[in-house]
Amino acid sequence: MTTRIIENDIDKASAIELIKHMEAPLTLTIEKGRKRSCEQNRLQHLWHKEAAEQLQDGSAEEKRGYCKLHFGVPIMRENDEFREAYDKVIMPLQYELKILAMQSPLDFPVTSLMTVKQKSAFLDQIYVFYTGLGVKLTEPSE
Repeated sequence: MTTRIIENDIDKASAIELIKHMEAPLTLTIEKGRKRSCEQNRLQHLWHKEAAEQLQDGSAEEKRGYCKLHFGVPIMRENDEFREAYDKVIMPLQYELKILAMQSPLDFPVTSLMTVKQKSAFLDQIYVFYTGLGVKLTEPSE
């Protein structure tokens, strides 16, 4: 499967050229937006680390799993393909196993599938959650 992020006319022309040279049959899926950014990923991991250090009630990876399940899954359930996979594989599990499935090494994909907009909504929820617990988080730079 080939994935392209189109951010300008050069990217668009390159994708069109690629399609021209591919053999049919093809299935083309176009989504508005772009995948989450590296800056968003770094901020998310930093916040989990800060929360783990300050709360001292679990690892950063455990915090990541919790947030993926409680905040990321509801955001991603708007996507039919994600919802079907989640409902088939994860939904039947006991809560403790769901949390484990969100963490490494299983790492059920949630945030890795998000667009920038979805990841922003996810980060907003994490911020409210952690600061509500009294955690001091690094503020993202504009």
